[in-house]
Amino acid sequence: MHVKRSASSTTQRGSKDWFTGTVWLDEIAVGVPPSVLRAHSVTFEPGARTAWHTHPVGQVLHVLSGVGRVQQAHGPVREICPGDTVWINPGEAHWHGAAPDCVFVHLAIQEATAGGEEAQWFQHVSDEEYKRTPSDDRPTPPGLEATDGGCGYFERCRDKTGE
Repeated sequence: MHVKRSASSTTQRGSKDWFTGTVWLDEIAVGVPPSVLRAHSVTFEPGARTAWHTHPVGQVLHVLSGVGRVQQAHGPVREICPGDTVWINPGEAHWHGAAPDCVFVHLAIQEATAGGEEAQWFQHVSDEEYKRTPSDDRPTPPGLEATDGGCGYFERCRDKTGE
């Protein structure tokens, strides 16, 4: 067993080749062979996003906080919220990032290939692609109107406790 102490890691700024806007990466785990697991906590400032990319073995995103967006090639932009989990199939072109008005944090989990490849990166997501209105596929609980797109049920981006 190995305990990796938080003080032993440093937050890295995301590469401008892979991201639009400011993105911060915190390594959670890199498997020791034979494991090929990779896990990162990724923090996007409002409006920040990945470039289009694929993962050879797929990827799982689990939303920790904020409001995000995700889109597969030729599909609708979808809004994602705390507690949502997204499975991205192997080789599926996609992007993900923060909503225009919210910081967004997700856990990214994927496996590397035997050669160590985790992702293949393509062109940046255009402002036109990013600004498309997200589809509204989130169910609304009884008694609540989906005036915020159904994400967080009136608690977008921060705790609204009145403070």
